[in-house]
Amino acid sequence: MTASSTRRTTAAHSRLAAVGAIAVAGALMLTGCGDQTKDTGKESDTAASAPLADKLPQAIRDKGVIKVGSDIAYAPVEFKDGSGKTVGIDPDLAAAMGKQLGVDFQFENGTFDTLITGLRSKRYDIAMSAMTDTKDRQEGIDSDTGKKVGEGVDFVDYFTAGVSIYTKKGDDQGIKTWSDLCGKKIVLQRGTVSEDLAKAESKKCPSGKKIAIEPFDNDQQAQTRLRAGGADAGSSDFPVAAYAVKTSGGGKDFQLVGEQVEAAPYGIAVAKNQTQLRDALKAALDAVIKNGEYEKIMKKWGVTDGTIDAATINGGK
Repeated sequence: MTASSTRRTTAAHSRLAAVGAIAVAGALMLTGCGDQTKDTGKESDTAASAPLADKLPQAIRDKGVIKVGSDIAYAPVEFKDGSGKTVGIDPDLAAAMGKQLGVDFQFENGTFDTLITGLRSKRYDIAMSAMTDTKDRQEGIDSDTGKKVGEGVDFVDYFTAGVSIYTKKGDDQGIKTWSDLCGKKIVLQRGTVSEDLAKAESKKCPSGKKIAIEPFDNDQQAQTRLRAGGADAGSSDFPVAAYAVKTSGGGKDFQLVGEQVEAAPYGIAVAKNQTQLRDALKAALDAVIKNGEYEKIMKKWGVTDGTIDAATINGGK
């Protein structure tokens, strides 16, 4: 999430080649020298059913869980359904990757602007939350001040998305571009590229016509504020804005205005010192792209315009 280059409109399609059968060597070779059932437990089962299990760090294999920090209020990327279950693009993709790695991805809710801090403190193993891969995040730079605030993170990129503006339906306030927001009020989620864009654009506005920016902990709060008439516009990533336009009030609350900007990759964030975990995630993502699961997930959520051909590490600019 950053400032103004138009989003790609044509998506790369996932390859549909099937994954070859996995041969399991040395399975359950019991000898007459005592009870060896301890050697044929979870580890063997995992290796048999998960072709990429041995790529993970041993500590994570032993736990059988990857803890995921995520702001679970960003439909359709991740959100709670009517039963309280965490659903969306990221949980579906994580489940498919988990089959390759032989672990469960356990999503834990947190506010977006604290996820990297949670990763640094080892509360989470990874952060997966529609997080745009940017150089600032890779290098631990505060995009607002330009100062280094941490060691940064590595990203495994899995999707491409732009940033959109939306307004109340039938009341676009003459807004078509970011410059049209001068003198108006916008609501958005704190710590996102939408906020970075709004701040950058406001600096260009004439004196006395700066953009009034009201950030919230999550995007649903921003939508509620706009719906109630407390702002002129909202902004979020295109998949999220489009989903809100389609579903809020049965499609009667909001409308998209203008074009997407700032096409950039979403990445799974991993601590800089966890290169083995990072590389295992990349291998798992490449596997689900190759076997067709990735494309099925993107079709399910109606976001095929953002698909990629292969996983990339630190592809953000």
